Amino acid sequence: MLRPPHTSYKRLYTYHLDRRELPAISDPDLIGAWIEDETAILFFHRPKERLVAELCAESGARVIYAADLDYSDWEAGREIGAFRIDNFTVAPVWEATEADVRLDPSVIFGSGFHPSTRLCLTSLLKYGRSPELRLDTALDLGCGTGLLAIAAAKLGIGRITALDNNRLACEVARANVLRNQVEGKVTVLEADLRAQCPDTRVDLVMANLYKGLMLELFQKPEFWRARLYLLSGFIPGMEEELLAALPRQGLKFLERNRNERWCSWALLNTG
Repeated sequence: MLRPPHTSYKRLYTYHLDRRELPAISDPDLIGAWIEDETAILFFHRPKERLVAELCAESGARVIYAADLDYSDWEAGREIGAFRIDNFTVAPVWEATEADVRLDPSVIFGSGFHPSTRLCLTSLLKYGRSPELRLDTALDLGCGTGLLAIAAAKLGIGRITALDNNRLACEVARANVLRNQVEGKVTVLEADLRAQCPDTRVDLVMANLYKGLMLELFQKPEFWRARLYLLSGFIPGMEEELLAALPRQGLKFLERNRNERWCSWALLNTG
């Protein structure tokens, strides 16, 4: 996350360690620690060879890989900037433009500026404003930066739970919730969806997930308790397998959208 004196991201200095349990890091250039399986990736604004060597000596960790790269390269060559859908504007914190939602995207995969997230946001703006649906409760699965949960709150949805299994993503999402002053509506929780399906007895489920996890959830009857589903995180070549995994009854396919190579679905539960 951005901490003083830093106000934006330019270069990223990353250190991949073979151990996840590390001593506490107190450094103004630290962006965050990405924990995955038994490894940790440390992100800094500036080179930190000496600090990382000290961490390794103290913890017994070993540097597997180190790199420095431009921030846009971390985002797959995508420049992070303000965008507008209908009359709803999203902007990174370093841009002075007026915005409905202002985000620190940090180094979270599938940031709030990714095409799949924009697809979900487009559908959220459409169905979240529908007087017929009257959505008041929602789940944001794989919340990343928290954009969809924050946007849902801005649209008037009263209670949103945002879940992610990545600790850094949850930290970033919580900071963005506070930044956008929707902490009374949005709760961010760290949770592994592979271990336990959340309670989907809500009006809306938003799930921007990878195909394997989506398939696991599709096979659980308890996943299909919400009224409306906005799903993304897959490309056309994955759709046939995902379609085959849907329940055979009780769902109405409202629409399919596409942005670049990414797709999204809107499904209504008619059961």
